[in-house]
Amino acid sequence: MTVRLEAFASLDAVPADAEALFAASSGLFASPAWWRTVLSFGMPPRTHACFLLARIDDRPVALLPLRQDDASGTLGSLTTPYTCVYTPLVAADLPVATLVPVFAALARFCRGHAITRFDALPEEWAALPAFEQGAREAGLSVVRFAHFGNWHETVDGMSWSGYLAARPGALRETIRRKLRRADQRSDASLAVVAGPPDLEAGIDAFEHVYARSWKQPEPFPLFNAALMRETAAAGRLRLGLWHIGGVAVAAQFWIMEAGTATVLKLAHDEAFHADSPGTVLTALMLRRFLDEEHIAAIDFGRGDDAYKQGWAKQRRQRIGVVLVDPHRPAGLVFLARHALGRMRMSLRSRSMPVHVTRTQRTRTETGAQQAITLSPRACARSGRANACC
Repeated sequence: MTVRLEAFASLDAVPADAEALFAASSGLFASPAWWRTVLSFGMPPRTHACFLLARIDDRPVALLPLRQDDASGTLGSLTTPYTCVYTPLVAADLPVATLVPVFAALARFCRGHAITRFDALPEEWAALPAFEQGAREAGLSVVRFAHFGNWHETVDGMSWSGYLAARPGALRETIRRKLRRADQRSDASLAVVAGPPDLEAGIDAFEHVYARSWKQPEPFPLFNAALMRETAAAGRLRLGLWHIGGVAVAAQFWIMEAGTATVLKLAHDEAFHADSPGTVLTALMLRRFLDEEHIAAIDFGRGDDAYKQGWAKQRRQRIGVVLVDPHRPAGLVFLARHALGRMRMSLRSRSMPVHVTRTQRTRTETGAQQAITLSPRACARSGRANACC
């Protein structure tokens, strides 16, 4: 079996016979709409994309979206501070025995660089062992690290009242009290924008709220608006806006796909903090999703923010995988730094109190690993700042 590779500098250049790979990889973060938005509005300066296509007997079997930094020459996944999940796009009927040589061929391409970093990979990804085995067969060392947590919950068949009853007691009573106050206000209203004719006004309201919130300025200021337009065109957008006195004071960017409601961005106007606009809008959106759209799952996107653990009960890990060429000086330096970081992390874990929670331990380990393996410039490129919803 021969695996042949082709590299393309843009999405438009990817051959038409590879379109089936997009269809096989469901979800926003593997869709052409997502890649269009990333390429147009989410690329750091002096970087360019590379879509690496693998063929077997002229049939496209895998597509690996990559990004190269022209200044440093480093290579990595085509991910952004907004990416919630990333995997290579693989043909649905590709047997496991074929995955390893395909990933080995893709990894040999990466050997042109000392270090290739992949972010936002699902720890539960079924093809992850084959991905790592293929890299090792290509002569690369494989280093995993914890990237971020993703809080979610299955709510299939659940109503708002049932969902609320399952929340922790303190949060449940807070939600009831805040909603009761909100429902009694004659000057408060909810708007959910899914597309035209209110889309552009909704985007303006979102940007107004975001500018008056506690959030740091976006690393890519045009990205959210562009993605809202793309998701609206696909019927996925649910932009929630809570108004007081006719002015938007809270905004949440949700997407709906395959029965799952995922929040990508949220913010509220700090001047209205006493009205708890964030809590109110989250409750109003979930009430609508559960009772009107009958969703099967909720997803709170990137990060282990404490508030998410009340709204969603389940956590899954998103990981990073670094492919390192040990025959290059920069690769050897990376492996040495990583080994030192693991040693320090092990010592720190042994001294950690027994009562520390799994989430707190994961946060500590993640910080320790990334502090060892990433330079400040790499951290900025990977979008750790302002990355969470």
